Order: sequence, then structure tokens, then C-alpha cells
Amino acid sequence: MPSFLRSRLESHLAFIYPERDSAALTDAMIAAFWPESGKAKPRSKGRLTNQPPWSERDTVLIAYGNSLIDEKTAPVALLHDFLDTHLDGSVNSVHVLPFFPYTSDDGFAVVDYYSVNPDVGDWKHLQRLGRRYRLMADLVLNHVSSASLWFKQYLRGEEPGSGFFVEVDPATDLSAVVRPRPHPLLRKVETAHGERHVWCTFSEDQVDLNFANPEMLIEFLRIMRFHIDRGVRTIRLDAVAFVWKEIGTNCIHLPQTHEIVRLMRTLADYAEVPLLLITETNVPNMENLSYFGNRNEAHAVYNFSFPPLVVHALLSGDATALNRWQMTMPPAPAGCFYFNFVASHDGIGLRPAEGLLPNEEIAMMIAAVEAFGGAVSLRAMPDGTYRPYEMNIALFDAFQGKIDGTPDEWRRERFLCSQTIMMALEGMPAFYIHSLLATPNDHDRRARTGHNRSLNRHQWDYDALKERLADAESEQAIVLGELKRQIDIRTAQKAFHPNATQFTLQLGEGLFGVWRQSIDREQSIFAIHNVTDRAITLPLVSLNLIKGETWTDLLSGNEIDAEIGTAIELHPYQCVWLANRTA
Repeated sequence: MPSFLRSRLESHLAFIYPERDSAALTDAMIAAFWPESGKAKPRSKGRLTNQPPWSERDTVLIAYGNSLIDEKTAPVALLHDFLDTHLDGSVNSVHVLPFFPYTSDDGFAVVDYYSVNPDVGDWKHLQRLGRRYRLMADLVLNHVSSASLWFKQYLRGEEPGSGFFVEVDPATDLSAVVRPRPHPLLRKVETAHGERHVWCTFSEDQVDLNFANPEMLIEFLRIMRFHIDRGVRTIRLDAVAFVWKEIGTNCIHLPQTHEIVRLMRTLADYAEVPLLLITETNVPNMENLSYFGNRNEAHAVYNFSFPPLVVHALLSGDATALNRWQMTMPPAPAGCFYFNFVASHDGIGLRPAEGLLPNEEIAMMIAAVEAFGGAVSLRAMPDGTYRPYEMNIALFDAFQGKIDGTPDEWRRERFLCSQTIMMALEGMPAFYIHSLLATPNDHDRRARTGHNRSLNRHQWDYDALKERLADAESEQAIVLGELKRQIDIRTAQKAFHPNATQFTLQLGEGLFGVWRQSIDREQSIFAIHNVTDRAITLPLVSLNLIKGETWTDLLSGNEIDAEIGTAIELHPYQCVWLANRTA
């Protein structure tokens, strides 16, 4: 065991558990992550931040294990077939959303972290997928299903579960606690020791875990090892911001929470395989960025402020807020990157728009989304009131019209523009499967489940989907074909490396543009996007197109005359990527 590694682990543990023997805890955690019975051993030195295992070639698909079904084949196998058939060579990473046995929240109330839900497939299916694509999986840290063995042990007063949950006297003042949901924070349960109240941040079926007990953290390190041994190479730390509770505080982003992430980063840096950590923190922008730490926490953070801002820009035809936010965004620290997305299995978060969009603009956007068949979910405030937490809608339907809620003929163009902007930004792009497939709102699923998020969690009958994709005139075929074409263009450009230089252009409210330059400074790309339903003429003097070089729009293949006095015209929602050299 490298002495420096051991020293760092002891330091993390002494901070998290100052009353415990940090040396003994270090022994236990090393044994959990690198058990003597296993083949894996720590590296002699940590990985260098200047040699990241990612590049412009990386593109991620996000999907549930059962987003595609046919009642004959394991759904994960269908997902694998979809990737091989339609995205081979374009997408090289796949985030399979929680594939464990569960009781609610479409997988995020986990019953058993060591098993695969048989309705999705089995470990062999996932391992096969992981041999072909970089496999990303959720580590649902904050909570577990009330049907889990741990919670049953807690109710019976049996180890280890008896120490795995947070008990609170209901008379305690918890008004300072940040809430992502409107339901009561505490759930009353009957245990072998009488009536108790347990902490439930998200729902009464999702019971929060007690990380003040180091055995809880040790158990999650065992789970991490188990998943790594089965092919997982990227670990998404779900709801990580809430894991540490301290009465009298807001119980979010506490110092112990950040130290737990730093401990996991240390383990990842010394892991025998390139292992990435991504934090999922649906919170205001600066709070989200704190999970980079000092280059010693997450490798990547979800870029949560981007989705509401790009949706607002395209509905309103005004990129002012998007431009202002992007100008203030720092480059990702060395050894880190932004995880960019517009749609995910959840809604379009509104907390990350706080301070970036005026309340009246948020209200107008919500009204438009509701007019397009969407819904809004709420969160509870300390004063007992409620505020919008997220907009729930299939992204393709969110762009049916403008912010006045009136549908028009530009839905596809608006939607594609949102994805093209995402691909141009500093960071790694991630596509939700229902964005690639132009999936509309699933109102029937929402009616069955009673949950707003079900609007955006459709399950495609795979045979029916294949018929749609075989029809060149279908929305599914058109959108998937165009996005695959753009992905293939993007992944060939060094200037789109996740850490390539980025500068935000000031081109007026109707345009959003960034300049990207490759790390070796050989390639420059001006990525410019019209967010309006009108044509816009852009004088090329607004850009620094070096005279004497040949500039080409990568998306259309057209060469651009860089002479002084020339201009280009961008049609409604048109995007251009002007490059001084092509791959």
C-alpha cells in the first residue's frame, strides 16, 4: 500500500470522523475497496491531472435499462443493440440509470445495490455492454428503499442496519433544512425499540442513510468495488449534496459531504482502472461548481444551469441570460470537466436558474411549458410555502413554440439548435435517449404513475421504434440521423476537446456564440447559433477570422469568405461551426 495513499486516506477520515481511530478506519476502508480476496491492487502513484482519460471522442448516452422493451428480450440487450445499430462509432459511453431492484422513483429507491432488476437484465448483460462502451452507473448514496434489508434490520434492531438510518425527535426544529420535495421530512415508524421518526429527504419510501456511522461509508466502498469489478468505469454520485446531516444547519453541502467526495476521488485516483466520479447536485450554479473542490473532488459536475438557460433562450429568442452566464463560467479545473446535457430522466431544474433568470422570466417559461403539455414540480420552503423545483416535459415537446405558449412550425429546428449548442460548449456532451429519438410527452404513463417526471420516461416498444427509424420521413429518423451526423463531426475536432479553450462571443441577443481553440492551438472553431425564428445577418468583422486561412462551416461544408466587409446569414435556429481546419 503506497504510504502517500494511506496518509491521504487517514487525513480524510480524521476530518470526517474526528472521534474515531483514523488508522483503524483506514485499514477497514482499504480492505473494503481493495479486498485481499480480489485481484485489484492500488496503483503505486495517483493518476496525473494533466493526462485525463477523456477527449473530444467522448459522447454519452443516458437511458434507463428498460427504455426499450419488446417483451421477449432483456431490455439492456435491446439498449446494446440500439447502440450498436444506430450509434456505433458515435457514442462511446452509456449511463444506464439505476438498474437495481427498487420500489419507487423509477429505480432511485434501491432495494439491493448488489443485484440487477430481472425486468432489466442481469450482470452479464451489463458487463457485455461495459466491454463495448464506457459504463456509467449510479451510486445512490443518500437514501435506500424502505423495503431494503438494511431498513428491515433497522426496524428489528439488528446489525448492521440498526445503525444505518437517521433518527430525529419530531419536536426538533428542522426549518433550516433545504428541501427538494414538498412532503414531510420525517416518517414515523414502529421499531423493536418503539416509535421512531426517520429522515426522508425525497420520499417516505426513500429513507436517508446515516453517514455519521463510518460503517455506512465502508459499505458503500464495498459496493463501489463490486460495481467496478463488473465493468463500471464512471460512478455518478446521486443526491450526494444531502448525505451529511447536522441539526441546526441547512444539511446540504456540509464540509463532511465534500470530504467524503474527496476520499472517493483519492480512491479513484489510485484505482487500477481509469475511474471517473460525477456529482449530481441540482442546485444553484456556484454551489454546483463547489464539487470540483480544489481539483480533488469530482472529475465532472453536471452543468445544471445550462438546461433552463438554453430552453429560455430558444423559447424567448433572447440569449442574453445564456450569454451572461457563460461569460462568468470558469474553465473546468485541470483534471476535471463539465458534463453537459439539456435533457435527462429528471425535469429541467429551476433551482440552477436562481439568480440567472428573473422570476418573471421563469414564470413565463413555466407557463409555456405547461401550454406544451408539461408540468411543474414544487419544493417546500422553510416558511411553509412552495416554489417551482423543476419543469417536467419531454424536451422535444418543450420547443413546440415560443414563450407565449403558441405552437409554431419551428419545433424541430429549435430542438436541434439546443443540442448543437450543447455539443459546442466546453465539456462532454450527454444525450438522453428520448432526445435522440424526439420522443413526445408520455401522458398515459404520467396518468398511470401519478408522477410528473413520467412525462419524460417513455418506454419505446423496440419493434415499433425500429419501424419509425426505418421510415426516413419520421421525426425519429430525421432527428436521430441529424444528431448522429453532428456528433460524428464534433468528435473529429480537437477544438471540441472537453478542456479546449473557450471564449464567449458578444454577438447580440439573438445569437449565442463561443470560440473554441484546441489544446495544441492549431484548430479554432467559432460556434454560432441563431436562437430566434428570424434570419440574422452577422458581419464577419464581429469574429476574428484570420485572413489567409480557409474557414469552413463544419455543419454545412460551405467555405466562408473571410474578406473584410463580408457577412453570413443565419436562418431561423441555424447553427454554424466555422473552423480554420477540418479533420
